Amino acid sequence: MTHAYDKNYLPKAQIAIGDMLHFATSDLHWLPEKFWKAFISTGVAYSAYLGEPRLIAGKSGIEIAYEVYYILTGCECDVAPSPNFDRSPEYFAGWSIAYYSWYKNMDYNEIDKYLSISEIIAMYTPYHEMDVTQFVDEADRLITNCMNTPMLRQLRSYANLTQKQLAERSGVSQRMIEQYEQGRKDLNHASVSTVYALANALGCD
Repeated sequence: MTHAYDKNYLPKAQIAIGDMLHFATSDLHWLPEKFWKAFISTGVAYSAYLGEPRLIAGKSGIEIAYEVYYILTGCECDVAPSPNFDRSPEYFAGWSIAYYSWYKNMDYNEIDKYLSISEIIAMYTPYHEMDVTQFVDEADRLITNCMNTPMLRQLRSYANLTQKQLAERSGVSQRMIEQYEQGRKDLNHASVSTVYALANALGCD
């Protein structure tokens, strides 16, 4: 398989992304999802995926977090990192997903569509004690399951709603929601009012 950058850079990339996420959550006090979305939206994640030497070889994880912060806010970050002697769940998540991105040649934005950073953090136990290839196997399984899950069900799950709750919020019958999720009805052929009602209830554009 072709990789975005040479394997010699991989350990540095893993440490940098792990340190970045740990620092952002523990010292900058950002929620992991919020910072990860910023990492992706600012374009820094794509540079990291490509293994740009300026970023991966030239900056520490703390400096990468500073760059994300600056691009997002226009302000320099003057928060110093606190001593870190343990691999936190956030460090594990950054370290592991950097490996997965390199190994599968998938950019961070593409991975995030199917496997959120919070889900990866939740994999800390037991995967932080295992070989990283076992993390890759489980991430593959989760991503494949997500790809095969209808989008409406994914969005409802992200919103933490049952079918009944979505029906109550949207005014679309629970039976119809069930049929869309099971593929017995095609949401692409639904009325504009139905799609709008579901999107509004789920907080989607």
